[in-house]
Amino acid sequence: GPAHLFRLAGKCFSFVESTYKYEFCPFHNVTQHEQTFRWNAYSGILGIWHEWEIDNNTFVGMWMREGDSCETKSRQTKVHLVCGKSNKLAYVSEPSTCVYSLTFETPLVCHPHSVLVYPTLTEALRRKWDEAEQLLYDELITDQGYKKILREIFEEAGLLKATEENEVEKQSKKITPEFETVEKCSKEYKQLSEEIKKLRVLLGQHGIAYKGNSGE
Repeated sequence: GPAHLFRLAGKCFSFVESTYKYEFCPFHNVTQHEQTFRWNAYSGILGIWHEWEIDNNTFVGMWMREGDSCETKSRQTKVHLVCGKSNKLAYVSEPSTCVYSLTFETPLVCHPHSVLVYPTLTEALRRKWDEAEQLLYDELITDQGYKKILREIFEEAGLLKATEENEVEKQSKKITPEFETVEKCSKEYKQLSEEIKKLRVLLGQHGIAYKGNSGE
């Protein structure tokens, strides 16, 4: 992400609401402490630094996921980064059960160019993005296709975590041999068929019986 935001690393910012104290430690975690004398007062982790929230090709927030368990899922928190005169945790809410929303004010995001994704990427990934822009302009890909390429770029840059679906796709790509054209596939098939014939002959010469079906 943006290098200048790493100045926040190693620092923590707190916000007290009612009997709860919330603490946000950028690039680390978000915690909640119940400040009461109840015997079962809750203190726990609302999320651990996971990935960026990117909107309109701009860093708009941080996702803190995999917090303490909550019923059947883990607690998670979205931290919205907004322009402010000083670094402070300004607001906390729980829009849905075990999903928290924090607003963090900082002068580090006040300049609109300071949170652009493009400048933080490597030259190779910028080139990939430029090519995608050109394809979109030439109407060779749809808006959906363009967004898919951008997501892949952001994942490659480590700004977003790959979804389970994408991980499975990547793994299957490693396993499955791909052929760019039908001709290449046919050529490969021919070569393998020839190889199998030779191996059958070889087995026959050594008196080894070959058992197999056409599928094999």
